[in-house]
Amino acid sequence: MTKEKIHFIGGGQMAEAIIRACIANNTLSVNQISVSDINETRLQFLNTKYGVDTENSQEHNLSTADVIVVAVRPQDDLTTLGQNVQQFATASAAIVSIVAGVTNDQLAGYFGVERSIIRVIPNTLTDTGYGYSGVALNAYATRDQVEHFLLGFGKVQYLDEALMDVFTGFGVAGPNYIYYFIESLVDAGVLAGLPREQAWKVALENMMGSVAMLQQTGLHPRQLLDINNSPGGVGMHGLYELNNSDFAAGLQRSVLAAVKRTTELGVK
Repeated sequence: MTKEKIHFIGGGQMAEAIIRACIANNTLSVNQISVSDINETRLQFLNTKYGVDTENSQEHNLSTADVIVVAVRPQDDLTTLGQNVQQFATASAAIVSIVAGVTNDQLAGYFGVERSIIRVIPNTLTDTGYGYSGVALNAYATRDQVEHFLLGFGKVQYLDEALMDVFTGFGVAGPNYIYYFIESLVDAGVLAGLPREQAWKVALENMMGSVAMLQQTGLHPRQLLDINNSPGGVGMHGLYELNNSDFAAGLQRSVLAAVKRTTELGVK
């Protein structure tokens, strides 16, 4: 465990998820974490539940922070936040931004053109230890400055920033597609006649087992499909109907729509 101080500007759901995971994984202690937010009720909640510092002024917390996590909405007042950071934070403090759609160049305009800035698209599976966060470093940032902190709430993929919107719509929104698929698969089992509890258990077991097979064998999904289906068999008849449903194209359109929305958020 390092001794660096982490200050969160914004204490919303994603900030809380990161704090919760870092504390649970023992990568940060509560006395290393401070949070500021315009919502006093939210600050009281975070202080009561996790014991993090929400009482010192933002100016104090900025002045002592090694890493400043900007966890606000893209439509919030980044100009004022940037002015506060430039006025009170040390020159060596790194900015970690989880603001959707706002680029490193835009962030440099707010927080300082020569400051270490790390744009992060955090995964939403922080409590599980699974899921990748996408990370883009500016020219002044290094992995050593933030990797210990980032690994406290999941795995990391370093990306060319041009791929960040794609990563958001595909990777970070990815659990949505999985949840929707499992819900639909369970409903299909109930429609066919299985009790819902039994269909639920079967669907989850098949999902986890299929992922394990892909990881253990290293085979392409098509190869496993070929192994798993006999000519004219039950599985091939099911796949034939799935192919007719436009399932693959519908999923691809969903990812493209999510990527498009991510880009739009950064423009607004």
